[in-house]
Parts: sequence; structure tokens; C-alpha cells
Amino acid sequence: MSGDAAVSPQQQAQQQQQITELASRDREVRNHEQAHAAVGGSYAGAPTYSFKRGPDGQTYAVSGEVSIDVSPIPNDPAATLRKMELVQQAALAPAEPSAQDLRVAAQAQVLAAQARSELAALQREEVAVAAEERKAEALARKEQEQAEREEQVEPEVAQQNVDLTPNLQLYRRLSQLQEPAALVDLIA
Repeated sequence: MSGDAAVSPQQQAQQQQQITELASRDREVRNHEQAHAAVGGSYAGAPTYSFKRGPDGQTYAVSGEVSIDVSPIPNDPAATLRKMELVQQAALAPAEPSAQDLRVAAQAQVLAAQARSELAALQREEVAVAAEERKAEALARKEQEQAEREEQVEPEVAQQNVDLTPNLQLYRRLSQLQEPAALVDLIA
């Protein structure tokens, strides 16, 4: 007799039920892990599975995992933010995220918030530097304008100095004149 003849119809029904459940679980596990891998892109590893042999001799995936890189990108908060948003999407990609999926999504959310904070600080710093640069440029323009005004004034002053030279000669002539008392005598 063959091994099939020794199996009762009730046992066959149980085996078929077990195979159906294992096949359903296999599809669910594979879809779940493929969703992580597809959305996670280069930050997600290939899915790995744990298998169980069914009564039909076939192996069925009963659990699985996808490793995902949740480390921040050093010295680049913008890249870290983009990465953590993708990691969070990958963790929540399956229709029914597991508790571990939710933990990874929460961790990515925290790192994304830190990256946003770093970006905001960098932007504030950039705005302050730009304001200082504009202030320095405005000061340099004012100094340049002042220098140009002074250059325009210098020829006028030089011209005035030339005009003053004859006036000095007038004072010299006056000093050579006689004392005021002597002048009174000449007038009288």
C-alpha cells in the first residue's frame, strides 16, 4: 500500500487546510518584505525569510525581514532628512506594519526631526552671514562714495589754496607799511 492510502480523508482535509494556510502566510510574508525592500531602495537590504516545510514537502516562508540603514548621513542634514523620510516610508510600506516596523518608522521620524532642526540652524546661520555680507557691502559702498566726494572736494580746496596765495602777498605788503600813527600824519 502507498502512504496516501494510509491517510484518512479527515487527515487529508487537515493537511490541505495546513497547506492553504502556509501558502497564504507565504504570500503575506513575501509581499510584506518586498514592500519594505521596494520602497527602501538602496537603504534596504534584500529580504530574508524563515521557512517551514508543509505536509506536501514544499517550503513556505513563515516570517521574514529586510534590514534597513537608519544611520544619519554625517555632516549633511538635508541628505539625512531625505533618507529618514524614505526609511519611514519603507517601514510603513506594508499594508499591516509590524511592531518592529513601527519602531523603525519612529526612529526614522526622530532622526528626521533632528535633521530638520540642524537644517533650520544652518539656514539661520546662512541668513545671518548674508546679512553681515550685505552690511559690509553697504559700508564699503558708503566708504567708496565718501572717498569719491573727498576726491571731488580736494581740487576745490587746491583751487582755493591757489586763490589764497595773492591774499598772502597782500598781507606782506601791508606789513611793510608804516605804523598807523605815521599814516595819520600822512593823511593830515
